[in-house]
Amino acid sequence: MTAASSSSSPRHFTVSDFDFALPPELIAQHPAAERSASRLLDGRAVVPVDRVFRELPELLQAGDLLVFNNTKVIKARLYGAKASGGAVEALVERVLPGTREVWAHMRASKAPKPGAVVRFADGAFEAEVLGRCGPDNGLFHLRLSGDPFALLEQHGHVPLPPYIEHGDSADDVRRYQTVFAKEPGAVAAPTAALHFDEALLARLAARGVGQAHVTLHVGAGTFQPVRVESLAEHKMHSEWFEVSQATVDAIAACKAAGGKVVAVGTTTLRALESAARGGQLAAGARETDIFITPGFEFRVVDRLVTNFHLPKSTLMMLVSAFAGYEHIMALYRHAIEQRYRFFSYGDAMLLERSRPAG
Repeated sequence: MTAASSSSSPRHFTVSDFDFALPPELIAQHPAAERSASRLLDGRAVVPVDRVFRELPELLQAGDLLVFNNTKVIKARLYGAKASGGAVEALVERVLPGTREVWAHMRASKAPKPGAVVRFADGAFEAEVLGRCGPDNGLFHLRLSGDPFALLEQHGHVPLPPYIEHGDSADDVRRYQTVFAKEPGAVAAPTAALHFDEALLARLAARGVGQAHVTLHVGAGTFQPVRVESLAEHKMHSEWFEVSQATVDAIAACKAAGGKVVAVGTTTLRALESAARGGQLAAGARETDIFITPGFEFRVVDRLVTNFHLPKSTLMMLVSAFAGYEHIMALYRHAIEQRYRFFSYGDAMLLERSRPAG
């Protein structure tokens, strides 16, 4: 039996519908000792099943297709000082292609003005403030004194989420990154994919489960709660993504053979469903600010591997749209009762797309 299908009469959701009480001790501060040793809540049926992530190959069939996000997390957090000596913390949100320029969040006692110079990493390099930019002019447009990717790799810190309370370590450099990360540009990890290690990927391939990739550079907005009660009033953050023709072809072949397309993570799902907004999945690269809420018509993804998300977040709304609101809330109650670990370094669940009534 699959998860409960959505009601025939549409419900008007508010942000409060996606709230839940989470004991703070269930917020994972460190990853599991082994990637594939995390727990997996199998939520495909009405009654959930508690599993271990390395059981995933047995839950899929030959001909199914796993689609991963191959973005690479950059060391996007920087510490520096203004000419006045005032401390500055920056989080690079986006590196502008082919330039020394970036968009960044900045925290300082007084916001630096255009023309100001900020020295980062004890003076190792500088950034000139060009002005404000981005959605609602909330970001700073900076020009660095060298190649952004090289400077960040050498002097930056892993941009751990705000709910992780320790500073980044060598272990975070390794574990807040997927084993197949390839395209640099994300400031948050595609966390569902953190559970895959080389041995698990080999077992999936041996079972006949295909693998394909998209790229979506995850932004810091993924952690932001929705601050308006009406979902219609929320302005979704924008992220850059690319879907290759090879991935489009792999998905078409999978579906033609009767296989299931399994998105690994909400970022992969966002990329695929954004690329299909015209009615059919199309290759290409562009921005997406797609906001997936209950009632959304999914065109590509059949199953979803995902971690547990923050209360009132857009990702709670996305998984509720995918698997059904009541079913998701029941799964979250079960996960809390069974002491699953939550958020980026936490455990995962496997979801089936709910079928609309009729």
